[in-house]
Amino acid sequence: MGTLAKDWFSRVRLKLRHLELFIALDEQRNLHRAAAQLGISQPAASKLLGELEERLGTALFERHSRGLTPNWYGELMVRRARSVLDELGQAGEEFNALQTGHTGLVRVGTVMAAAVSLLTRAVERLHSERPGLHVSINVDVSHQLIQGLLDGDYDFVLSRIPAGFSGEHFVFEEIGEEEICFVCSVRHPLAQASAPNLKALSQWPWALQPRGSLMRQRVEELMHRERLELPCWVVDTPDPMVSLALVDNSEFITVATRDVIERLFDPARFHILPYPRRLGIQPYGLVSLRHQRLSPGTGALMSTLRKLMREASVS
Repeated sequence: MGTLAKDWFSRVRLKLRHLELFIALDEQRNLHRAAAQLGISQPAASKLLGELEERLGTALFERHSRGLTPNWYGELMVRRARSVLDELGQAGEEFNALQTGHTGLVRVGTVMAAAVSLLTRAVERLHSERPGLHVSINVDVSHQLIQGLLDGDYDFVLSRIPAGFSGEHFVFEEIGEEEICFVCSVRHPLAQASAPNLKALSQWPWALQPRGSLMRQRVEELMHRERLELPCWVVDTPDPMVSLALVDNSEFITVATRDVIERLFDPARFHILPYPRRLGIQPYGLVSLRHQRLSPGTGALMSTLRKLMREASVS
């Protein structure tokens, strides 16, 4: 017997039936019983084994009056055959799990309000049904989320569709409007004011979402309507955690959604400044690409989100 090449299994025309026969022979130690286990005739089993041994140039099983026993080469083949068939069995289980949405990866982009009010509840509910499904969540502003959806970075997003993006590319299912509010530290001088106006707010440094974001545009519209300029010192950041850290540790003011403030932050540390009217911005929704083929896991998470949306509309 010579040295086996790397592709030896192709050269000797190794089949899955050979692997099954190795295992059956190891378990039964008898050609007749091994053939019966595989549902083939004894001559067919004998031919399978004999042809392969001939191509390999060595015997794999020792023949004796009581049956067959694997030699060193046979033991190696039996061990590897079990490993290969186990891997194929696991592949089938993973395939079925992926097909039914019980495993795989779902990539979601979301605005902060949807993350704290809806998406986290959907993931929690889905996890109880499909614990093997992995969900990746990224929080960003709408413009970046929609661009990421187009670039293939997300399977779907919870976002708005900003100006400049054609609606014909997307399927948009409205979730709701965000209410925005001005926020300061409870230690801020304005926290004691009864109803500070925009002019009073503009005397202090602000932390805002970047230029071009819908929340930033809404604030700029308010300032323009009142014929006011933004404060001289504005820190741009898309991360509300950074904004609120500035607010908590200094005299900064920020703009955030009411959901984010009320759900995630200690009311003993942050104060929502009263404003004469409700401030809303363009509704956000569940956004996917039109004609996109969704994985079963993605479809399962989207279905869970829709159920929560219906429950919220009824309550």
